[in-house]
Amino acid sequence: MLSVRSLFTEYANERGEAVKAVQDVSFEVPEGKLFTLLGPSGCGKTTTLRSIAGLERPRSGEIEVSGRTVYSSEKRIFVAPNKRKFGMVFQSYAIWPHMNVFKNVAFPLEVRRLAKKEIREKVMRVLETVALADLVDRDATKLSGGQQQRLALARALVMEPPLLLLDEPLSNLDAKLRDRMRTELKRLQRELNLTTVYVTHDQSEALALSHEIAVMDEGRVVQVGTPRQIYQQPHGKFVADFVGTTNFIDGVVTALDVDRCIVSSGIGVLRANFGTDNISQNTPVTVSVRPEDVELSETPPAAADGDNVYKGTVSAKDFLGDYLDFRVQVGEIELLAKAHPSLRTPTGDPIYLRIKPEKCVIVECPVTDC
Repeated sequence: MLSVRSLFTEYANERGEAVKAVQDVSFEVPEGKLFTLLGPSGCGKTTTLRSIAGLERPRSGEIEVSGRTVYSSEKRIFVAPNKRKFGMVFQSYAIWPHMNVFKNVAFPLEVRRLAKKEIREKVMRVLETVALADLVDRDATKLSGGQQQRLALARALVMEPPLLLLDEPLSNLDAKLRDRMRTELKRLQRELNLTTVYVTHDQSEALALSHEIAVMDEGRVVQVGTPRQIYQQPHGKFVADFVGTTNFIDGVVTALDVDRCIVSSGIGVLRANFGTDNISQNTPVTVSVRPEDVELSETPPAAADGDNVYKGTVSAKDFLGDYLDFRVQVGEIELLAKAHPSLRTPTGDPIYLRIKPEKCVIVECPVTDC
């Protein structure tokens, strides 16, 4: 439905120097899917979104929506933002304070000079969808943060856009309201079958909402995949570190087997299942292990053949309600692990760790695509 190909965007900084904000960005968004651009501040995700909206003019590349080219450097096409007719919700919502709820949503339709009866039908239908129909006459300034967010969404939806663009729309809400609105936004997107591009720096938000995620760093897309692929099979150390919490274990490959490699590391011999097709013996590597994949026990575990089993010492632990954060010293390395609150091993006591080879992901080595 949306195709972005080889997009380059740059701007001049305060010293007049060219800054490459977006470099060779390409991705496809199927119809009815929510696609998220995820990355830290300054990575180019908002610039990419604004380029799709027509608010930024890229240096080169091509953007196509439903078979219609809205930008092409080669064909010299640049469709103005108002003629693209995309819906967009900004981080600040951009609610008109001097208008009530109805007027805020109706205004884009009034500009198009639709009949009053048609405007009212469309406005009330979309206000019902976002659960604001009971507040139709309320001043916009008297709405809560969550209500303002839904009002901004309603104003974008009333135009029945082929594409919805969302630029960190939940970042101004408190944590509990953000979680609730995230669920509501996901429901609306699925029910209305809206093709959506969503920008955020919040990893949990991206994992919860998206059908597919593009992780960006320094103006480039470094990995595209489903939330599960991004989290469980990160392509590189940056993705593993940025999306969630992980342990990094450096080592050297000492042997290769049919379905795994053997790594000599600071915690001892480590068996890993991923990356064996692209590395060779004596290759230095970094292995990523998520804290929830480090299984803890006070007695030696009955490990299956090939599991990684170690003995360590509890160096610290934090009670976080539904789980405990353990820090365990194993050899030269301190590992982070998550455990059920029923595990009460005191700080300073010995503890056993088990890590399945398939949970050990090689994320960095000198070979391309490792």
